[in-house]
Amino acid sequence: MENKRRVKFSVNLIKQGKHRLYTCTMPTDVLAECSFVSTRDEDPKEGFQRLLDKKRAQEIADYIDTGLGTIPSAIVVSAQPEAGFRLVGGGKTVEFEINPRSLLILDGQHRVWGFLLAKTAVRVPVVIYNGLSRVEESRLFIDINTKQRPVPNELLLDIKNLAQYESHDEAYLNEVFNLFHSKSSSPLLGLMSPSKRTAGKISRVSFNTSVKPIIGAFLDKESSEAYETLAPYLMSFISGLKKVNCEGRITNPTVLRATMMFFPEVAQRVKDKFGNYSQNSFDEILIPFFSRVRAAKIKKSGYSHKELYDYFSTCFRTAFII
Repeated sequence: MENKRRVKFSVNLIKQGKHRLYTCTMPTDVLAECSFVSTRDEDPKEGFQRLLDKKRAQEIADYIDTGLGTIPSAIVVSAQPEAGFRLVGGGKTVEFEINPRSLLILDGQHRVWGFLLAKTAVRVPVVIYNGLSRVEESRLFIDINTKQRPVPNELLLDIKNLAQYESHDEAYLNEVFNLFHSKSSSPLLGLMSPSKRTAGKISRVSFNTSVKPIIGAFLDKESSEAYETLAPYLMSFISGLKKVNCEGRITNPTVLRATMMFFPEVAQRVKDKFGNYSQNSFDEILIPFFSRVRAAKIKKSGYSHKELYDYFSTCFRTAFII
């Protein structure tokens, strides 16, 4: 008779409505050995590779293997018939068989695959449901994966500086954003939203997406120098938008991206003609441009930023006077 390998873990019982679930901590190598991601997959390990993102799982594995990684959030699983799940020790311990199909993962699929790829084993919190039907498992999977709200990207970018997790570009863009958000001279003062997405305001994600493609124009310049160049450009551009009754459109992500994409073209002509980046210099170049711009083009929904930039560029060339 085959010798089955069984494991035991101390648990706490939690009752939520009609559900009974058990919480425990489990070594990641054990969890990875007996978990799978879909009842529709014949091969549990192949199931991971077919359904999930290996790059994300590898990032988790690398995070654990640094020795600094911590995974405090619980993996949620459903015990399967193959587990032979049972309570022992007066209901304070669970026992089940190590089998590739013992535990169906309801939440934490990428983390478990990361555990499988990692060279290091750590203990993680696990929530185990037992006795669920396929319908109940499916409904729980949908509820868990649709009703949890992820942290907004805007907030993550805002706190990356505190966590010292910023890349060089993120740190630079963060500094430029903060200058536009806080300086009394900023043309975007009152129009920025640092940690969340707000209607009528420029989020950190929208700002970064718009400015990142042009930061190469500033080479080794300090963030304050980037601000001192972009601020007069935006002041002049917003003044032009006001003349065509589109002033408020600068906070629209498509308009902002097209405006920033347009900056190097305008700045080059300003530099060639005036040798400085004052607002007056930008005004001299942009006033003829805005005489050709039509409000309907800026207000039109459905434009991509590239299409709007192409429109700006065409107007700019036809407005040029020697």
